[in-house]
Amino acid sequence: MASTKQDARKLTHDQLTELRMRAVRSIQEGESPEVVARVMGVNRVSVYGWLALYRNGGWGALEAQKRGGRPQLLDAKAMKWVYDLVTLKNPLQLKFPFALWTAKMVGKAIKEKIGVSLSKASVCRLLNQLGLTPQRPLWRAHQQDPERVKRWLNVEYPRIKSMAKKQGAAIFFADEAGLRSDHHSGTTWAKKGKTPIVTTTGARFGFNVVSAVNAQGEFRFMIVQGTFGAKKFIEFISRLIKGMEKKVFLIVDGHPSHRAASVRRFAEGIKGRFQMFFLPPYSPQLNPDEHVWNDLKNNTIGRQSHETPDQMKSAAISFLRFVQKTPTRVVSYFNNKETRYAA
Repeated sequence: MASTKQDARKLTHDQLTELRMRAVRSIQEGESPEVVARVMGVNRVSVYGWLALYRNGGWGALEAQKRGGRPQLLDAKAMKWVYDLVTLKNPLQLKFPFALWTAKMVGKAIKEKIGVSLSKASVCRLLNQLGLTPQRPLWRAHQQDPERVKRWLNVEYPRIKSMAKKQGAAIFFADEAGLRSDHHSGTTWAKKGKTPIVTTTGARFGFNVVSAVNAQGEFRFMIVQGTFGAKKFIEFISRLIKGMEKKVFLIVDGHPSHRAASVRRFAEGIKGRFQMFFLPPYSPQLNPDEHVWNDLKNNTIGRQSHETPDQMKSAAISFLRFVQKTPTRVVSYFNNKETRYAA
């Protein structure tokens, strides 16, 4: 936007109408109302007032000579509060159990603060009118050793697969995950053209889960109360091999609980039925079981707002049981470009 100082009080009706429309268009294109007010040389309250007029009656409501119309549900002050809420506040700061702004949560906040009830469609329209759009936050990847990965794919895993065939063993990949109420997935409302940054607070709850998958569509899981450690891992191994006719080859990452001395002693004691192998460091993409957590977090837990630990746990168990009863879904975790080697 070009910077031009203007006194709106001295403008003609047509000029003021054009100024109002230009301001609203600039905001809808991603500029903040504060910047628009400064550049156009008008009071920021006026800008939020124009946004309120536009929301109430569209472009026609911005005509300077018009008066009256429907009563405004959201005035200039309310429009500013909503904009600041989404762009400056994290939902967790307002005691919401979810880290992303959803239309439902914004609507709930408006109801609690301003006393106005809006439908989801109305909230989405309001946020768009304020120049806010749903955007997907960025993720960062861990570093890894390409040579170790290459050796795993070309040497180590083929050797494990050959051993399994000779011993009649079933190969499982296992992984554990912490499910948190502040896990985010998908999009959150934010300024257009600006990738949002989601921060977290201590106001959250969660639990741990461990599971194992194989390329034949078998899936096992266990909910873990408290911290996941060597003792819990041993309990999971015991459950995994119980009733298993074949010897189990279990492939895991280098988590301390997997390499603990107690786990090593336990594995040695059941070596006729069980053997463990380790993936290269920082290589979660090589573990098909990782896709279970991606599936759960991104398609279920991460897209829902859970008010209580029991509510979130119930949703997680329901999804994991569904996976357990759907072998084709389990097999699909081995069809990814990075995990196809284990199919």
